[in-house]
Amino acid sequence: MSGHNKWSNIKHKKGAIDAQRGKTFTKLIREIEVAARIGGGDPNSNPRLRAIISKARVANMPKDNIDKAIKKGTGEIQGETYEEIYYEGYGPAGVAIMIKTLTDNKNRTASAIRTTLSKYGGNLGENGCVGWMFKHKGVITLEKDKFSEDELANLALELNADDYSLKDDVWEIYVDPNEVEKIKEILEKKNISYISAESTMVPDNTVKLTENEAIRMLKMLDVLDENEDVQETYDNAEIDDAVVEKYEQMS
Repeated sequence: MSGHNKWSNIKHKKGAIDAQRGKTFTKLIREIEVAARIGGGDPNSNPRLRAIISKARVANMPKDNIDKAIKKGTGEIQGETYEEIYYEGYGPAGVAIMIKTLTDNKNRTASAIRTTLSKYGGNLGENGCVGWMFKHKGVITLEKDKFSEDELANLALELNADDYSLKDDVWEIYVDPNEVEKIKEILEKKNISYISAESTMVPDNTVKLTENEAIRMLKMLDVLDENEDVQETYDNAEIDDAVVEKYEQMS
């Protein structure tokens, strides 16, 4: 497991249970409001809004909630104003971590993140301290068993991809992050199923963690995920699958 992709999938499954749904909706609503404020309320002309609405539908968010969030973003309904802020720092064993937040109180958010990182052996750094270790990419994830390498290479070429690789028993195709929604439409028209398609931050290199370091790292990610201000976390930790499974059993 590298760059926490598999951990993201685990968290996605955990988020499906009722206990997590409220926080999932809260985070999605903030994303919708910000996307609508920045790019307008029409998803047809606002790729960012279109992408987050797609996520909201996957999470079974009611249409009324989505529409209300869009109206708050465009100013048709009064609501809070959230600011998008990235925090950078380090986790256990010097793992690089970037934390995307949407907040209406920067002091509260920074304090909470600083406390969490420190608790698990990390620290909050200056802006730019680890950002250079990541590249903004669109990542399309597909099941390994459904494509030979030749088939995958041809698909990557057709999608005008930058590159592709085999990671954690899945194929990953790297594309322009601004083209993810268009590529999803192409795949759906071709009836090609995919595990995920997202705009994300991909680390240039990873840091292999021992079991104890990995457990601390996973605990830290869980605590960050519980924070309603935190939208996404990106890291360069490399964690054995067996350790992830052990942590799941502990949780």
